[in-house]
Amino acid sequence: MLTLTTQRGLARREFLTLGSLGFAGLSLASLLGRPAAGAQSPPLVTGRSVIYLFLQGGPSQFETFDPKPELPDSLRTVTGVTETSVPGVRFGSKLPQLAKLADKLTVVRSFQTNNGGHNIEPIVSPSSLQANIGCLYSRVVGATRPDTGMPTNSVVFADSVDSKVLKGKARGDISATGALGAAHAPFIPGAGGQLQRNLKLNLPSERLADRAELAAQIDALTEQIDDAALDHLQKQAYQVLLSGGVAKALDLSLEDKTTLDRYDTAQYVRSDGWRQAKRGQAGMYTGHAKALGKQLLLARRLCEAGCGFVTIHDGYDGVWDWHGDGNNLGAYDGAEACIPALDHAVAAFLEDCEARGLADKILLVISGEMGRTPKLNNRGGRDHWAKLAPLVLAGGGLPAGRVIGQSTRDGGEPATEPSNPKHLISTILHSLFDAGQLRLEPEFAAISRLAEHAEIPAA
Repeated sequence: MLTLTTQRGLARREFLTLGSLGFAGLSLASLLGRPAAGAQSPPLVTGRSVIYLFLQGGPSQFETFDPKPELPDSLRTVTGVTETSVPGVRFGSKLPQLAKLADKLTVVRSFQTNNGGHNIEPIVSPSSLQANIGCLYSRVVGATRPDTGMPTNSVVFADSVDSKVLKGKARGDISATGALGAAHAPFIPGAGGQLQRNLKLNLPSERLADRAELAAQIDALTEQIDDAALDHLQKQAYQVLLSGGVAKALDLSLEDKTTLDRYDTAQYVRSDGWRQAKRGQAGMYTGHAKALGKQLLLARRLCEAGCGFVTIHDGYDGVWDWHGDGNNLGAYDGAEACIPALDHAVAAFLEDCEARGLADKILLVISGEMGRTPKLNNRGGRDHWAKLAPLVLAGGGLPAGRVIGQSTRDGGEPATEPSNPKHLISTILHSLFDAGQLRLEPEFAAISRLAEHAEIPAA
């Protein structure tokens, strides 16, 4: 526990528990910012951050960003359509707020994951070296920010912002590091748990004011701590303890009420609790509606505080899995349960970033692990589909107001050059790094090769 007690001196055992705060394998030196292998500074990095909003379960392209209202009843978009701010482009009717902001989006209608099962691709896939994409970033810049101790790679579940929803559960190891090493695993904040308490400095204000005494306490550890880490440890521990930057970033109560209200998606919890969903699954739809806006707000706060890559996991065990089979809602009820909160949360995020001057500094990526079948099943659901999936990007310096690629008439496959996870990961890496500079660093050759793949094709 990160605590400086009122007793004279600082216990070595107590101080060393800094290394066990739930940072998934980070050492004490790494947590406190000791230069790690691969730590770099501009011009290698662009200064941008990435938020990857992962819609677990496989969102339907038909009811979201590639509607097909003209098809026969067995195939057509079940929710209708709405015109957008981009002439000639329509979204599903449950996306009215994002339709007005379509000029800020890049919608890819030719993206295929080539994956028809529940897992966490493309967040973790062969195209990302079997590591969470954020681990590629932390491998280059270091696991924590040297000046603040802020983790550079995080995963935000619904229960990270609301302890009363179902505990976050991904279908697959969303924290996987592949061969990059456990030190680069994502930081996963909890909702009001011991971690946040551990990250706060428990010291009376009169003693906090006596910074010389605090420094003396840290100095007293010099004979007990690895000499190789000593100088940096003194400097970095002092900074981290006093700044409390990680805890502040996690504290949504520090936001003004207007901002909190704008992000609030709890209004989309239905009074009947989605009783159509059987076997206790209704709670996952409630959790999605209650938490998604706050997840995006927390992700923005983490990026502002120096976390360069944030994965948002949306969909306990598959909220977007619309089979209509008793475990899951069908296409119409699934759209009713899932899309309004997504529409509201992403619109709030885009407007907030614009107002804060962050629109070009944060790249938002929205996808799932697959799409849904063109043909509705006999229960009114859509099943797994590997050949086409929704993909939306916004910000990060990318041109906006674009639709890239087209799908076939039945919405089942790309009708133009397909995009795939390799294109997407290359696009992400180009947003985060100067690819030319990255190529000059032999230590990052494997990551550089991922960036050398073609980016998502231009419109």
